[in-house]
Amino acid sequence: MHRPVGHPDPDPARPSARRNAFRLEFPRRLRQKPCTPYPVMAARHIGLRTAPRTGDEDVALIAFDTVSVTAGDRTVLADICLTLRERRIAVIGANGSGKSTFARLINGLRRPSAGSVTVDGLDTVKAAKEVRRHVGFLFQDPDNQIVMPLVEEDLRFSLKALKLGPAAENDHIERILDTYRLTHLRHQPSHALSGGEKQLLALANAMLREPRYLVLDEPTTLLDLKNRKRVIHAIDALEQTVICVTHDLEIAATAERALVLADGRIAFDGPAPDAIAAYREMAE
Repeated sequence: MHRPVGHPDPDPARPSARRNAFRLEFPRRLRQKPCTPYPVMAARHIGLRTAPRTGDEDVALIAFDTVSVTAGDRTVLADICLTLRERRIAVIGANGSGKSTFARLINGLRRPSAGSVTVDGLDTVKAAKEVRRHVGFLFQDPDNQIVMPLVEEDLRFSLKALKLGPAAENDHIERILDTYRLTHLRHQPSHALSGGEKQLLALANAMLREPRYLVLDEPTTLLDLKNRKRVIHAIDALEQTVICVTHDLEIAATAERALVLADGRIAFDGPAPDAIAAYREMAE
Protein backbone atom coordinates (compact mmCIF):
# COMPACT_ATOMS: atom_id res chain seq x y z
CA MET A 1 0.00 0.00 0.00
CA HIS A 2 1.32 3.44 -0.90
CA ARG A 3 0.85 6.17 1.70
CA PRO A 4 1.61 9.88 1.61
CA VAL A 5 5.31 10.53 2.07
CA GLY A 6 6.27 9.91 5.69
CA HIS A 7 2.70 8.89 6.63
CA PRO A 8 2.41 6.66 9.74
CA ASP A 9 -0.22 3.93 9.97
CA PRO A 10 -2.93 5.52 12.14
CA ASP A 11 -6.10 3.95 13.42
CA PRO A 12 -8.33 3.74 10.29
CA ALA A 13 -11.35 4.46 12.46
CA ARG A 14 -10.07 7.94 13.24
CA PRO A 15 -10.11 10.17 10.10
CA SER A 16 -9.01 13.20 12.07
CA ALA A 17 -6.00 11.27 13.36
CA ARG A 18 -5.04 10.37 9.78
CA ARG A 19 -5.24 13.99 8.66
CA ASN A 20 -3.26 15.27 11.64
CA ALA A 21 -0.64 12.56 11.24
CA PHE A 22 -0.25 13.45 7.57
CA ARG A 23 0.25 17.15 8.32
CA LEU A 24 2.77 16.43 11.06
CA GLU A 25 4.79 13.72 9.35
CA PHE A 26 5.20 14.48 5.65
CA PRO A 27 7.83 17.29 6.02
CA ARG A 28 10.14 14.81 7.76
CA ARG A 29 10.64 12.87 4.51
CA LEU A 30 11.50 16.03 2.61
CA ARG A 31 14.72 16.46 4.53
CA GLN A 32 16.06 13.12 3.38
CA LYS A 33 18.97 13.22 0.91
CA PRO A 34 20.13 12.37 -1.66
CA CYS A 35 17.59 12.32 -4.49
CA THR A 36 16.52 8.83 -5.48
CA PRO A 37 14.63 7.90 -8.66
CA TYR A 38 11.03 6.77 -8.45
CA PRO A 39 10.59 3.26 -9.98
CA VAL A 40 9.12 3.27 -13.48
CA MET A 41 5.66 1.71 -13.59
CA ALA A 42 3.58 0.34 -16.44
CA ALA A 43 0.51 2.31 -17.50
CA ARG A 44 -2.75 0.73 -16.42
CA HIS A 45 -5.31 3.27 -17.59
CA ILE A 46 -6.77 4.85 -20.71
CA GLY A 47 -6.44 8.62 -21.02
CA LEU A 48 -2.94 10.03 -20.60
CA ARG A 49 -1.80 6.84 -22.29
CA THR A 50 1.71 5.56 -22.39
CA ALA A 51 3.14 5.45 -25.90
CA PRO A 52 5.60 2.70 -26.88
CA ARG A 53 9.15 3.41 -25.76
CA THR A 54 11.68 3.42 -28.55
CA GLY A 55 15.43 3.79 -28.90
CA ASP A 56 17.04 5.77 -26.13
CA GLU A 57 14.29 5.68 -23.51
CA ASP A 58 16.76 4.70 -20.79
CA VAL A 59 18.35 8.16 -20.84
CA ALA A 60 15.08 10.10 -21.00
CA LEU A 61 14.61 11.78 -17.66
CA ILE A 62 13.93 15.02 -15.83
CA ALA A 63 15.74 15.49 -12.52
CA PHE A 64 15.07 17.93 -9.67
CA ASP A 65 18.07 18.13 -7.35
CA THR A 66 17.10 19.78 -4.05
CA VAL A 67 15.21 22.56 -5.81
CA SER A 68 13.71 25.55 -4.01
CA VAL A 69 12.04 28.65 -5.41
CA THR A 70 11.45 31.84 -3.45
CA ALA A 71 9.64 35.05 -4.33
CA GLY A 72 10.68 37.80 -1.98
CA ASP A 73 10.27 36.36 1.51
CA ARG A 74 7.81 33.70 0.36
CA THR A 75 8.83 30.11 -0.33
CA VAL A 76 7.06 28.85 -3.45
CA LEU A 77 8.77 25.44 -3.64
CA ALA A 78 11.02 23.83 -1.05
CA ASP A 79 13.57 21.02 -1.35
CA ILE A 80 12.07 19.27 -4.38
CA CYS A 81 14.14 16.16 -4.99
CA LEU A 82 12.93 13.64 -7.58
CA THR A 83 13.47 12.07 -11.00
CA LEU A 84 10.75 11.80 -13.64
CA ARG A 85 10.99 8.97 -16.18
CA GLU A 86 7.41 7.83 -16.77
CA ARG A 87 5.64 8.72 -20.02
CA ARG A 88 2.53 10.13 -18.33
CA ILE A 89 2.81 12.09 -15.09
CA ALA A 90 0.11 14.16 -13.36
CA VAL A 91 0.74 16.98 -10.91
CA ILE A 92 -2.16 17.86 -8.61
CA GLY A 93 -2.69 20.05 -5.56
CA ALA A 94 -4.62 23.02 -4.24
CA ASN A 95 -4.36 26.51 -5.67
CA GLY A 96 -1.13 28.14 -4.54
CA SER A 97 0.59 24.82 -3.83
CA GLY A 98 3.37 25.49 -6.38
CA LYS A 99 2.15 23.38 -9.31
CA SER A 100 2.59 25.99 -12.05
CA THR A 101 6.00 26.99 -10.75
CA PHE A 102 7.00 23.32 -10.73
CA ALA A 103 5.89 23.01 -14.37
CA ARG A 104 7.72 26.15 -15.49
CA LEU A 105 10.97 24.93 -13.97
CA ILE A 106 11.04 22.03 -16.43
CA ASN A 107 11.59 24.15 -19.54
CA GLY A 108 13.38 27.07 -17.94
CA LEU A 109 10.47 29.50 -17.81
CA ARG A 110 11.26 29.77 -14.11
CA ARG A 111 14.70 29.49 -12.51
CA PRO A 112 15.32 27.69 -9.24
CA SER A 113 16.50 29.86 -6.37
CA ALA A 114 18.51 26.89 -5.11
CA GLY A 115 19.34 23.48 -6.53
CA SER A 116 19.10 22.50 -10.20
CA VAL A 117 16.74 21.02 -12.76
CA THR A 118 18.10 18.98 -15.66
CA VAL A 119 16.40 17.56 -18.74
CA ASP A 120 18.31 14.66 -20.26
CA GLY A 121 21.39 16.03 -18.51
CA LEU A 122 20.90 19.61 -19.74
CA ASP A 123 20.71 22.24 -17.01
CA THR A 124 17.60 24.38 -17.50
CA VAL A 125 19.52 27.54 -16.55
CA LYS A 126 22.88 26.96 -18.25
CA ALA A 127 21.40 25.40 -21.40
CA ALA A 128 17.99 27.10 -21.42
CA LYS A 129 17.74 27.51 -25.20
CA GLU A 130 18.51 23.87 -25.89
CA VAL A 131 16.18 22.70 -23.13
CA ARG A 132 13.28 24.63 -24.68
CA ARG A 133 13.85 22.81 -27.96
CA HIS A 134 13.30 19.53 -26.12
CA VAL A 135 10.44 20.66 -23.85
CA GLY A 136 7.19 22.03 -25.27
CA PHE A 137 4.85 23.97 -23.00
CA LEU A 138 1.09 24.44 -23.16
CA PHE A 139 -0.43 27.21 -21.02
CA GLN A 140 -3.87 27.18 -19.46
CA ASP A 141 -4.91 30.15 -21.62
CA PRO A 142 -3.96 29.57 -25.29
CA ASP A 143 -4.14 33.32 -25.96
CA ASN A 144 -0.83 33.53 -24.10
CA GLN A 145 0.81 31.51 -26.88
CA ILE A 146 -0.92 32.86 -29.99
CA VAL A 147 0.96 35.85 -31.39
CA MET A 148 0.13 36.19 -35.09
CA PRO A 149 -3.23 37.31 -36.54
CA LEU A 150 -3.85 34.27 -38.78
CA VAL A 151 -3.59 30.56 -37.95
CA GLU A 152 -1.02 29.67 -40.62
CA GLU A 153 1.04 32.78 -39.86
CA ASP A 154 1.14 31.79 -36.21
CA LEU A 155 2.47 28.34 -37.07
CA ARG A 156 5.10 29.75 -39.43
CA PHE A 157 6.24 32.14 -36.72
CA SER A 158 6.85 29.17 -34.41
CA LEU A 159 9.06 27.53 -37.04
CA LYS A 160 11.38 30.51 -37.56
CA ALA A 161 13.88 29.36 -34.96
CA LEU A 162 14.46 26.11 -36.88
CA LYS A 163 15.57 28.02 -40.01
CA LEU A 164 14.04 25.53 -42.41
CA GLY A 165 13.96 25.91 -46.17
CA PRO A 166 10.62 26.85 -47.82
CA ALA A 167 9.81 23.26 -48.85
CA ALA A 168 10.54 21.80 -45.40
CA GLU A 169 8.61 24.58 -43.69
CA ASN A 170 5.58 24.02 -45.92
CA ASP A 171 5.74 20.29 -45.24
CA HIS A 172 5.77 20.91 -41.48
CA ILE A 173 2.82 23.28 -41.73
CA GLU A 174 0.70 20.95 -43.85
CA ARG A 175 1.41 17.98 -41.60
CA ILE A 176 0.61 19.79 -38.35
CA LEU A 177 -2.57 21.36 -39.75
CA ASP A 178 -3.76 17.93 -40.82
CA THR A 179 -2.78 16.25 -37.54
CA TYR A 180 -4.83 18.68 -35.44
CA ARG A 181 -7.63 19.10 -37.99
CA LEU A 182 -6.97 22.79 -38.46
CA THR A 183 -6.52 22.84 -42.25
CA HIS A 184 -9.89 24.49 -42.85
CA LEU A 185 -8.93 27.24 -40.40
CA ARG A 186 -5.50 28.07 -41.82
CA HIS A 187 -6.54 31.52 -43.09
CA GLN A 188 -8.86 32.34 -40.19
CA PRO A 189 -8.09 34.99 -37.53
CA SER A 190 -6.31 33.19 -34.67
CA HIS A 191 -8.08 35.02 -31.87
CA ALA A 192 -11.53 34.43 -33.42
CA LEU A 193 -11.23 30.66 -32.97
CA SER A 194 -13.23 28.77 -30.36
CA GLY A 195 -11.56 27.89 -27.07
CA GLY A 196 -10.91 24.33 -28.19
CA GLU A 197 -9.55 25.43 -31.57
CA LYS A 198 -7.22 27.89 -29.86
CA GLN A 199 -5.91 25.21 -27.52
CA LEU A 200 -5.34 22.86 -30.47
CA LEU A 201 -3.49 25.66 -32.29
CA ALA A 202 -1.33 26.22 -29.19
CA LEU A 203 -0.67 22.48 -29.03
CA ALA A 204 0.19 22.41 -32.74
CA ASN A 205 2.66 25.25 -32.17
CA ALA A 206 4.25 23.40 -29.28
CA MET A 207 4.58 20.22 -31.33
CA LEU A 208 5.99 21.84 -34.50
CA ARG A 209 9.53 21.60 -33.12
CA GLU A 210 9.00 17.94 -32.27
CA PRO A 211 9.93 18.19 -28.58
CA ARG A 212 10.72 15.14 -26.53
CA TYR A 213 8.62 16.33 -23.59
CA LEU A 214 5.40 18.30 -23.30
CA VAL A 215 4.40 20.15 -20.13
CA LEU A 216 0.71 21.02 -19.79
CA ASP A 217 -0.50 23.64 -17.31
CA GLU A 218 -4.25 23.12 -16.81
CA PRO A 219 -4.89 22.48 -20.53
CA THR A 220 -8.64 21.85 -20.23
CA THR A 221 -9.70 24.30 -17.50
CA LEU A 222 -11.22 26.88 -19.90
CA LEU A 223 -12.87 24.34 -22.22
CA ASP A 224 -16.40 23.00 -22.51
CA LEU A 225 -17.00 19.25 -22.53
CA LYS A 226 -16.79 18.81 -26.32
CA ASN A 227 -13.54 20.74 -26.67
CA ARG A 228 -12.11 19.11 -23.55
CA LYS A 229 -12.56 15.73 -25.26
CA ARG A 230 -10.92 17.02 -28.47
CA VAL A 231 -7.86 18.29 -26.61
CA ILE A 232 -7.53 15.17 -24.44
CA HIS A 233 -7.78 12.99 -27.56
CA ALA A 234 -4.99 15.00 -29.21
CA ILE A 235 -2.79 14.69 -26.12
CA ASP A 236 -3.49 10.95 -25.82
CA ALA A 237 -2.12 10.43 -29.33
CA LEU A 238 1.27 11.96 -28.50
CA GLU A 239 4.35 9.75 -28.32
CA GLN A 240 6.13 12.35 -26.19
CA THR A 241 6.46 12.25 -22.42
CA VAL A 242 3.65 14.36 -20.95
CA ILE A 243 3.69 16.10 -17.56
CA CYS A 244 0.20 17.43 -16.88
CA VAL A 245 -0.63 19.92 -14.13
CA THR A 246 -4.35 19.64 -13.54
CA HIS A 247 -7.28 20.05 -11.15
CA ASP A 248 -9.19 17.52 -13.25
CA LEU A 249 -8.89 14.33 -11.21
CA GLU A 250 -10.40 12.28 -14.03
CA ILE A 251 -7.42 13.25 -16.19
CA ALA A 252 -4.98 12.76 -13.31
CA ALA A 253 -6.32 9.24 -12.69
CA THR A 254 -5.09 8.10 -16.10
CA ALA A 255 -1.42 8.90 -15.43
CA GLU A 256 1.24 6.32 -14.58
CA ARG A 257 2.47 8.42 -11.70
CA ALA A 258 1.10 11.42 -9.83
CA LEU A 259 2.66 14.03 -7.59
CA VAL A 260 0.65 15.88 -4.96
CA LEU A 261 1.99 19.31 -4.04
CA ALA A 262 1.07 21.01 -0.78
CA ASP A 263 2.56 24.27 0.48
CA GLY A 264 5.41 24.04 -2.02
CA ARG A 265 6.44 20.51 -1.08
CA ILE A 266 5.90 17.03 -2.50
CA ALA A 267 3.25 15.62 -0.18
CA PHE A 268 2.74 12.38 -2.13
CA ASP A 269 4.53 10.63 -4.99
CA GLY A 270 3.14 7.39 -6.33
CA PRO A 271 0.49 5.67 -8.45
CA ALA A 272 -2.27 8.04 -9.53
CA PRO A 273 -5.17 6.35 -7.69
CA ASP A 274 -3.27 6.45 -4.40
CA ALA A 275 -2.17 10.04 -5.00
CA ILE A 276 -5.74 11.14 -5.64
CA ALA A 277 -6.91 9.37 -2.48
CA ALA A 278 -4.23 11.19 -0.47
CA TYR A 279 -5.18 14.52 -2.07
CA ARG A 280 -8.85 13.99 -1.21
CA GLU A 281 -7.90 13.18 2.38
CA MET A 282 -5.86 16.35 2.63
CA ALA A 283 -8.84 18.38 1.42
CA GLU A 284 -11.19 17.05 4.11
